[in-house]
Amino acid sequence: MAKIAFIGIGVMGGPMAGHLVKAGHELTVYNRSRAKAEAWVSAHGGTLADNPADAARGKEIVITCVGNDDDLASVTMGRDGAFSTMPSGSLFIDHTTVSARIARQLSVEAEGHAIQVVDAPVSGGQAGAEKGKLSIMCGGSEQAFAAAESIMSAYAGRIVHVGRTGAGQTTKMCNQIAIAGVLEGLSEALRFAQASRLDLDKVYEAISGGAAQSWQMDNRWATMAVDDFDFGFAVDWMRKDLGLAIEEARTNGATIPVAALVDQFYAEVQAAGGGRNDTSSLVSRLPKRT
Repeated sequence: MAKIAFIGIGVMGGPMAGHLVKAGHELTVYNRSRAKAEAWVSAHGGTLADNPADAARGKEIVITCVGNDDDLASVTMGRDGAFSTMPSGSLFIDHTTVSARIARQLSVEAEGHAIQVVDAPVSGGQAGAEKGKLSIMCGGSEQAFAAAESIMSAYAGRIVHVGRTGAGQTTKMCNQIAIAGVLEGLSEALRFAQASRLDLDKVYEAISGGAAQSWQMDNRWATMAVDDFDFGFAVDWMRKDLGLAIEEARTNGATIPVAALVDQFYAEVQAAGGGRNDTSSLVSRLPKRT
C-alpha cells in the first residue's frame, strides 16, 4: 500500500481520499480550510499536515483536488508547495478541473524534479465521488498513467488514458461542452411540455427510451419540473469550466457557439442569485407557462 498526500479535502476530494483509506493506503491530508481537514482526519484517520510541502514530504504519491489554476499553482509551485518536497521518482495526480495550459506547465516543472505527472479531471459529481464511481480522463505519459491507474481505481468506475499531458483537461472541456448543450435542450423541452399542459411523467416515459435519452434527463427531469436545484454541480463551477473551454477554443481554433451561448445563460442564473444551484437550474431562466 502507498504513502499518499491528498491536498484538497472538499466535497469531491474528501470522499475520494476516504476511499483510499478504505483501500488500505496511508494518507496525509492538507486543506486550506483546516477545520475541514481536521473533521476528515477525525472521521477517517490519517495525518493532518500544516501545508502542502509538509504533506508531500517523503510521499510516493501526491494527489490534488482544489479549485482553480491559481489554487493549483499555489499548492504545487508556491511557497510551501508540494513540488519542493516530493522525492525523485514520485507521482503527482491532479483531479482539479483547470486549464490545459497549467497542466502542461506543471508537467514541465515536475520534470525538473523527476516527478511523474498525470492530469486527471473527473466527472460524476459529489455522488460519484461518494460512491467511488467517478469517470476519470487522464493526460500524461504511458508510464505515469500506469502508475496512477491502480491508485485511482479506489474511487473510479471508469479511467481512460486520453493522451499526452493536458489531454485530460481538454477532454473534460469536451464533457462540459456536451453537458451544456444537453441541459439547454432539456430545459427547453421541459418548458415546452409544461406550456402544452402535458403530463410530465408521461412525457418522460415516452421520450426517455429513445434518441432523446441522456443522463441529465434520467436524473434531472423530475427535479427540474418542480424547481428543485439544491444539489449537484454548482452553476458557479460550470461557468468556470465553460470559461476554460472557451479560452482553449481561442487557442485551438474550435468553434463552440452553443457552449458560449449557454455560458451567458448561466450568467443570467448567477445574476438572479443561483450561482450555488445545480446546473439543471438553467431551466429557471425560461418562463414557466402552465
